[in-house]
Amino acid sequence: MSNYNHWFIRARLKTRQLLLLVALAEEGNIHRAAQVLSMTQPAASKLLKDLEDVLGVPLFDRLPRGMSPTWYGETMIRHARMALASLNQAHDELMALKSGHFGQVGVGAITSPGLSLLPSAVALVKQEHPNLRISLEIETSPVLLDRLEQGKIDIVIGRLFAEHDKSSLRYEPLTGEMVSAVTRPGHPLIGVSNLSLRDLHGAGWIVPPDGSVLRHRFDLMFQQEGLSPPINTIETSALLFMTRMLQQSDMVGVLATEVANYYAAHGLMAKLPIELPCQMDAFGLITRTDRLLSPGAKVLMKALKQTCLTQYGIKLDQD
Repeated sequence: MSNYNHWFIRARLKTRQLLLLVALAEEGNIHRAAQVLSMTQPAASKLLKDLEDVLGVPLFDRLPRGMSPTWYGETMIRHARMALASLNQAHDELMALKSGHFGQVGVGAITSPGLSLLPSAVALVKQEHPNLRISLEIETSPVLLDRLEQGKIDIVIGRLFAEHDKSSLRYEPLTGEMVSAVTRPGHPLIGVSNLSLRDLHGAGWIVPPDGSVLRHRFDLMFQQEGLSPPINTIETSALLFMTRMLQQSDMVGVLATEVANYYAAHGLMAKLPIELPCQMDAFGLITRTDRLLSPGAKVLMKALKQTCLTQYGIKLDQD
């Protein structure tokens, strides 16, 4: 079979049908979806019916007060979003090349590699390609993986959990993540010898939000010592707030060790002399297997792998 004998060529799939699917998903109403796309409602209805006829399945349930995607519709909407995002990216890259730029790349990372790995890798890229436009996001792994699926970023440095669909993802593990207890410099606990979890049990803690993996392991750590989890807590993942709160109180925070080292080196925090037995799972480089990396993303990936060698002593394949 010819590579060009695709179903969508035979079906004469139109870009406007993809746009209509996304608009219907967002508006839930064919009248409003047609307005958004500057077409008449009959024209929108015909576009949708033509697509359903070709596919042989209903994409939306027609309800008294709007339209709701079927399982078939949900699948088509997801792929329509990816196809449109890819077309937009192609246009952005072409425009960037026309204006003398090398292109663009979007990367997302969890906090620890965002602090230790990304700056060095980006500096490497900027030495060779100063005109490459780089957008960076520091977020949780689930948020970043959603953005990777939507085509909003190209590379994620984060974690994969059991609930994530791995069928279209490539994962290259990097390293595990140690966790430290941090306080303001000069905190009374800093000078305590043989510091134990029991010594910290009564402290006020700044902890990750309930439901996060680190929070679960933090609570478990105390339970395994026969202690109840601390009650005097503030839940936040906002580093700026934590830094300021620690400076003006005797509270204790829990942070990835690499992040704690950074703040301690700048005198904004101090690490308590205790090993916390709640190490986080390994994180790694995550990309899509069903999408080719753009030229800019390839350049950044190469720099990330070079930096992994110096930062973590890990040699990754350069492909």
